[in-house]
Amino acid sequence: MPYIKNPNTVILAVSKASDDLANSDSLKLARSVDPEGYRTIGVITCLDLMDEGTDALNDLMNRTYPLKLGYVGVVMRGAKDMVNKTIKE
Repeated sequence: MPYIKNPNTVILAVSKASDDLANSDSLKLARSVDPEGYRTIGVITCLDLMDEGTDALNDLMNRTYPLKLGYVGVVMRGAKDMVNKTIKE
């Protein structure tokens, strides 16, 4: 808490894509010290591990749990991707 209470700190609220953002502990903690979301960036991880037929588009488009700085999605490269694809791809 001492780190995120500092008004000069940018807060990275990390959540798994399979979790519900409304119940995210990191977003709740960030909201307690940054109620308007002016200095919080949402990071959604494990997008590549989501079940087929589900998506996180509304989360990434800042519609589910709005933050002024928005969200960033993280996708990990699998072993096949490291051999067959460049980072740019």
